[in-house]
Order: sequence, then C-alpha cells, then structure tokens
Amino acid sequence: AGGGGPDGGSLAGGGEAFADRSLSQGLSVLVGLALCVTMLGLGCAVELGQLGQQLRRPVGLLLALLGQFVAMPLLAFLLALIFALDEVAAVAVLLCGCCPGGNLSNLMSVLVDGDMNLSIIMTASSTLLALFLMPLCLWVYSRHWINTALVQLLPLGAVSLTLGSTLLPIGLGVLIRYRHPRAADLLVKISLWSLLVTLVILFILTGTMLGPDLMAHIPASVYTIAVLMPLAGYALGYGLATVFKMPPHCRRTVSLETGCQNVQLCTAILKLTFPPELIGSMYMFPLLYALFQSAEAGLFVLVYKMYGRDSYKQDTLGEEEDTDISYKKLKEEEVAETSYGTVTTEEHNSVQMEPTQTAL
Repeated sequence: AGGGGPDGGSLAGGGEAFADRSLSQGLSVLVGLALCVTMLGLGCAVELGQLGQQLRRPVGLLLALLGQFVAMPLLAFLLALIFALDEVAAVAVLLCGCCPGGNLSNLMSVLVDGDMNLSIIMTASSTLLALFLMPLCLWVYSRHWINTALVQLLPLGAVSLTLGSTLLPIGLGVLIRYRHPRAADLLVKISLWSLLVTLVILFILTGTMLGPDLMAHIPASVYTIAVLMPLAGYALGYGLATVFKMPPHCRRTVSLETGCQNVQLCTAILKLTFPPELIGSMYMFPLLYALFQSAEAGLFVLVYKMYGRDSYKQDTLGEEEDTDISYKKLKEEEVAETSYGTVTTEEHNSVQMEPTQTAL
C-alpha cells in the first residue's frame, strides 16, 4: 500500500507492530475515548444563546466554512503534490487538512485575548459541517491518487459514521451546559487536559512500539509538511479575517481556529476506519501535526505577550475612555437640560406674579 511514489512506504512502515491485535484494540479504545471526551467538552463550551446569535449573523459559520473546508484542504493537497508524497502519506495529510477545528484553538484564543465566543462557535460549526463536507473534500482531493490501492479502499462511509458518532457527545455536552453550567465548566477543563494527556500517551506508546524504526519510515518531507501546514494555516486564517475587516482580537482568533486541527478526530479516523495492515505508522502524521501546531501556537502566544499585549491594553483603555467621555457628555447634557427647565419655570412664575403685583 505504500509504494505509490518516491517516498513509497514512508508511512506504511511499521505495519506489523500496528497489526498486533491486542495492541491495536488498546489504541482504538484510547483514541475512541479521547475523541468522546473532546467532543463532550466542545458541546459543554457551547451556549444555545450564542448559537442563536450566530445564526442571525453567521460570520463565524462562514469563516469556519472557508477556513476549514476551503483553505486547509486545498493547502494539504498542494503540499502533498509539491513534496510528491505517496498515497499513504498523501491520505494522512489530506485527512488532517480536511478535519474541523480543534479544542487547542479555544485555549490559545484565551492566551492572546481573542474573541472566545467566536472561537467556540467556529470550532462547533466546523465540527458539524465536517459531517458532510469532510467526506466530500476527501473524495475531491484524493482523485489524484485514485489509481492506488489505498485510495480505492478509502472508507468514506466509515469516515462519515465516525463523524456522525461525535454528534452524541456534542449534544450531551450542550444539554449539560443548559442544565448544569458549573459541571459544564469542569468538563471543558477536563477535555482540554485529556487532549494533552492523550497525545503524550500516544507518543510514548508509538515510540515504545516502533522506536528508531519509526524514524526510518517517515521521510523528511512529511516532517516538513507537519511544520509548514499549521504555520500556513495560521497565516491563511489571519488573512481571511483581514479580508472580512475584523478587529485585531478577532483576527488572532480566526488565525488560531484555521491552523489548529482536531487531531484527535484525525487519529481516530485513521485508527478506526483503516485496516491495521494498511495503516502502518500513517496515523503518526496527526500526532506530528499536533506537536508542531502546539509549538507554533505557543510561539504565537509568546510573541503576542512580548509585543502585542501593550497595544491591546491601549485599545481597551481607549475604549474605556471613550465610554467615560460619552458618559460625562451625557451627564452634562442632563444637567444643562435640568437647569434650563428650572430657569424656564422661574421665568414663568415671575411673569405670573408681575400682573398680580400690578393689580394690587
């Protein structure tokens, strides 16, 4: 399955280790549970009032559509072509590029003083849109490798089924948020920690199973794509928000939402829908992507804390001053109107009193 290009067998190597039944089942359970916890946390972060507001003004929905299902799949396809990946690596890269946004972007948006409502709505919207658009994007962009065995076996039905199964924990999370807000806040934190713990466990297990053999089967081109893809996603997201003339804090939010992919979903699809003998070490790409998207997002946050935080404070202070000035003007106008009314009343009384004195 891995001999379709110059990097033939790049990610298919190590398939024997992944084909071990007990080990494969253990990994399947792990990624399945991690995906459920992540989707539950996503649902707990969504409020019905926010959804109604976004439906009336669906900017977040539009940005999620353009960023996650237009820009990122096209970027993944072009990188796969430029680096001449074989069909195994290409499918892994395409699958990651077609995934919706991940929870990491919500955490990073907090650290860069972004718009949290916009971040959560974009993540939730892209996750729901993925149910229909992710299989479509995979089918469109995999045509270049259609004559290879792996792409002919591309389980679009299983991908759709996996995506559909995420609706249950998301719906449960929304219900928990509606009925028990405090419990929902706790579950959101748990889901964010589960992201970190799951990735660490998967890296440890993979390193234990494959060791140096894994490094030998993943070429430099795949590592390069794992570095460039999230970085380009951040840039595309920022440019997209600039085109929509959004304020700076929203631009930072859209940038992070576009570059951060749901790697748990990508890993789950690769592990649960492809046969172990074909997957090989292919499922390592979303883990590599998670590593570099986190590191690059961390650099994004660091640069913002060092150079951008002051300008954000000045903008916030300016907005507060404008509010104070407006309030003072309003109070002055109220005082002026009150004084004017008093003078009018006094003048009116004096006019009434003068004829009385003249009569006397």
